[in-house]
Amino acid sequence: MDDTRTVPEAVELAKQLIDFPTVSRWSNVAISDHLQWLLNDCGFEVEQLSYADENGEEKVSLVAKKGDGADGLAFFSHTDTVPGQEEDWDPFEAVIEHDRVVGRGSCDMKGPLAATVVAAAKADEERLKRAVYVVACADEEISGDGAKQVAAESQLLRSALPNYGVVAEPTSLIPVYAHKGAGLVKVVAEGQAAHTSTDKGISANFLMVPFLADMVQLAKEVKSDESFIDPEFDPPTCGFNFVIDDGGCRPNVTAPKTVCTVSFRTMPNARSEEVLNRVIQRASKYGFEVESKFVESFYASPKSEIVQTSCQITGVGDPQTVPYGTDAFYLNDLCDLVILGPGDIAQAHTVGEWIEIDQLHQAVDIYEQMIQKLCM
Repeated sequence: MDDTRTVPEAVELAKQLIDFPTVSRWSNVAISDHLQWLLNDCGFEVEQLSYADENGEEKVSLVAKKGDGADGLAFFSHTDTVPGQEEDWDPFEAVIEHDRVVGRGSCDMKGPLAATVVAAAKADEERLKRAVYVVACADEEISGDGAKQVAAESQLLRSALPNYGVVAEPTSLIPVYAHKGAGLVKVVAEGQAAHTSTDKGISANFLMVPFLADMVQLAKEVKSDESFIDPEFDPPTCGFNFVIDDGGCRPNVTAPKTVCTVSFRTMPNARSEEVLNRVIQRASKYGFEVESKFVESFYASPKSEIVQTSCQITGVGDPQTVPYGTDAFYLNDLCDLVILGPGDIAQAHTVGEWIEIDQLHQAVDIYEQMIQKLCM
């Protein structure tokens, strides 16, 4: 059976996907419908999961399956992108420049998604002993809600859970076994606005100063105390940072409200939850309003079968860690994961974002070899 009858090659498919404007704040229904049509026509059973985001936009994630049997292999990607920065270039009109595909999402991660679709579509269903899945999630860039829904609700995945999964985020085709997560604490001080000539106002900025001083000291501690450092990562520190917003209050007015947002990268062995709790405790001491979010880091054994299989097929001696995050944490309970995709994260989220054509072709070949080894 010819399962490649309608699937384009990876570069052409990447261009098609880039041309859909799928910034996270917008709906991704159109690109999901296009992928569903393509996957159905290539012999996949396709499940659609949808929800309305906080702005009422419809979001769709797809789970596509080819073949029968448990213990198969799943490829995970996402369809949303960061904002296009349209004032600086034409982000949603893919072009070929020399040996690159250029456009928003070419690297993160419509190029990698295209490579997974092409590789899986080429698999001969009659030779598959285990199922192959292609998963395209919504909202990775802002919330992970698509991946959360897939993990919790996908009947197609739950009907025969795969043993192995590849998160196809850009890693320059180097297998990755761990990445950092994120900690976020929003701290709000309330003052009272008044013209400074009256000297009757209460500046929220002034109220915030002691807390900021505490954060300066905490930043020094977490960057120097080895117990807050994880040497498996580069850099091994948590990137502790804060930003301040007083609403653009003018100098002759006391700020009525000041928001400090503290952020840091969580790591498996770096007392990350303690960092979060200490920020919250210091903010609470001053009576400030506090909201927090904690996203765990992702960690798989570098000796796991899927990581080692990836190393063997790519010819990479040792898998690596990365400092950025992916949907892997939300998908970790489904199967054993490795992060492996074409493109360099340094190219992502930039004006002129691009991916090498040669890397796309290499990725298709690597993914085909993984299907052959693990599913046939």
